[in-house]
Amino acid sequence: MHRWLIGLLRWLDIRIVYVFAYVFVIPPCVLFRSGYGHIYRYFRQRFGYSPLGAFWMAYKNHCLFAEVVIDKFAMYAGKKFAIKIEGYDHFLQLARQPEGFLQLSAHIGNYEIAGYSLRAETKRFNALVYFGEKASVMDNRSRMFESTNIRMIPIGSDMSHLFLIDEALQNGEILSLSADRIFGSQKSIALPFLGKEARFPMGPFSIATMRGLDVLNVNVMKTSWTGYTIYVTPLHYDRQLSRKEQTKALAAAYVDELEKMVRRYPLQWYNFFEFWKNEE
Repeated sequence: MHRWLIGLLRWLDIRIVYVFAYVFVIPPCVLFRSGYGHIYRYFRQRFGYSPLGAFWMAYKNHCLFAEVVIDKFAMYAGKKFAIKIEGYDHFLQLARQPEGFLQLSAHIGNYEIAGYSLRAETKRFNALVYFGEKASVMDNRSRMFESTNIRMIPIGSDMSHLFLIDEALQNGEILSLSADRIFGSQKSIALPFLGKEARFPMGPFSIATMRGLDVLNVNVMKTSWTGYTIYVTPLHYDRQLSRKEQTKALAAAYVDELEKMVRRYPLQWYNFFEFWKNEE
């Protein structure tokens, strides 16, 4: 199906595929998929929408998610998008330094586009990716990343990815991690987020503070049919504090930036599970 979609997108207007998804794919997902309830409560409880308003926003959220998924395959098919980068100087400044640095992302917007737009000519860019992706997706990513000096590090059950992470940072390279989902280690940090406490994985922040790394937060948000804006923001933490306090300070800086972005683009939140526990 993936190959069929890529072939179709080589000659078909991408908006036609969007509309097909809106009409034939999204309604069954909204009606029968468990993730709908989590997104409905996200709009109802975090943003205060009425029941009807939350239903409509949840439907639009699913439509936008379909768009960003289709956009990924459109890129594999050779389609181009208008990319604007805010804060690119922060990335270039760290890329010129001999030390490696950490780039944190979240499951909002369309982060994969950053890999095609933030050029890492002087440093290899190492992106931690989910091992269970379809082979066709991984193959197309590899092809797209050939000219951008990017290496994908699949998260494996044998923990081999930990050795590759260590190798990358010792070599002064860039490491890209998602920091909004707990995976593997259950160590987490509880912080207020959108008005209620939520738990975030400790690992990405511990890696940074353990090595004293500079950290960037990168979010890629869809702004039009064929346009994206990449937001690059440095995350600061006091390196004179204890390790524990450094980790907490960095996590708080990340969550603060994430909240700003989610409030600005509430429809582009794609965590389809109960992110906030013990909802009323």
